[in-house]
This record gives sequence, C-alpha cells and structure tokens, in this order.
Amino acid sequence: MSSVGDAPCRLTVCRGCCCGTRKKVPGVDHEAQFARLSAIDDHTGRTVPVRRSECLDLCFEANVVVVQPSAQGRAAGGRPVWLGRVTDEHLVEALDDWIFEGGPGIAPLPEALRSHVTSKDAEKPGKGEKAKKDKADKGAPGRETDSKNDRDEKRRKKRKKAEKKARKKSEKAAKAERRAERGHGTDPAAA
Repeated sequence: MSSVGDAPCRLTVCRGCCCGTRKKVPGVDHEAQFARLSAIDDHTGRTVPVRRSECLDLCFEANVVVVQPSAQGRAAGGRPVWLGRVTDEHLVEALDDWIFEGGPGIAPLPEALRSHVTSKDAEKPGKGEKAKKDKADKGAPGRETDSKNDRDEKRRKKRKKAEKKARKKSEKAAKAERRAERGHGTDPAAA
C-alpha cells in the first residue's frame, strides 16, 4: 500500500450533462472509455485512482480529463493538466503512456495531447470560431467517418430548412393570391 508521500497520479473524468454523452460526443463508447481510464497503471504497477465528476464546466471541450500529478511529480513542480476533447482511443493510449512514464512534473506531455490541453478557466469559443482540433485526429481511424456523418447531418438539416422555407413561401404566395381574388371581386373601387 502506498503512503501519501508516494501517491500515484490521479484522474478526474467528467461524465455529466455533456461529457460522456452520445448526444454531445457521438461515436464514442463512453463507458468503455471510462473503464479503460480506470485500468491505467503507473510504472510501479499501481492503478491510478479515477474519480467521476458530474461536471467540470467545460462542456464545449467534452470529454474532459484532469491529470493530477503524483506526489513525486508535484514535488518536481508538476501541476494538474486539463485535457479536452479526449474522444479517441489514441489519446487514451497517449495518456496511459504519459502516466506510466511519470505524468505531470516527471515526463514531458506527449505530442498527441498537446493540442488538447485546456484549463478550468478556458472560455467557450465565440460564434464562427471552432475549438482547436488535434491535427492527428484527422488521420485517426473512425475520425473521417464521424466527420462525414457530421457533414451529412448538416446537409440534411440544411435541406429540410430550405424545403420548409420554400413550402412557407409557396403557402404565403397562395394565400396572397386568394386574398387578391377575394378582394378584387368585393372591392367597389376596383370596378
């Protein structure tokens, strides 16, 4: 059993209203991901404690994982590292490798996780802006399918909206025509 002086890294995994939901992050088996994160061991063979949080208030960065340094990492100057958009298996693998190597304060942050670093004070991007995307995600297996599905869904919504608009326009024109017909036959000034 470890004492406080040699405590391992710890993880806090957001699984509230947005993180860990198929509605916000489709195409991810969130429970399997949580189980995988819960099975991470450090270099001494200790299982890394994982805490499930209801909300870390970074819904626009779903799925959010906070890596707390080990006691040794904290003593070496390591601080908690907030990671956003942890949705692909290769990111969980990179996180696992990093913790195995020592985590914050001991080992350098893996390249695959660099563009996922965020903070508890991060601000939601404004309209027209997008949250930073990991360039490696673009080549990740399954990522192109998600992007294609997202594009297809946007096209369907756009088409439905255009059809609805055209239908309303047609109905409005028909209504105006009926009014004009009624008005033409009863308007004494028109005769």
